[in-house]
Amino acid sequence: MRTPDRKILEAMVAEAVVDCWDEDEQQSGLFAMLEEHLALPFSTAVLGVPVTVKAIDSRPAVGIVAVCVAGQHRQVVGLLDLPLPDPEPEGAEWIEAYRLWVG
Repeated sequence: MRTPDRKILEAMVAEAVVDCWDEDEQQSGLFAMLEEHLALPFSTAVLGVPVTVKAIDSRPAVGIVAVCVAGQHRQVVGLLDLPLPDPEPEGAEWIEAYRLWVG
């Protein structure tokens, strides 16, 4: 997938945060869009270990994270630090919109 241009990403962010008052609410708005649009689960690799991204979560002091599972092990990885597979999962453009918002 090709990353949408900046104007498209800005419009996506504006759509996600339209009714938000502060950064916590804006993060919640972006999280809601990710929950709605990002196809889960999907497979990728973290530090060379194959994992399945089972869920995403929003943590106020940390940001939006991916919940990764490998066998019986579970690890939370910052969404912006998560390597995406090729091809990227449907809705991955919302990760880029979140990246733009984080700055």
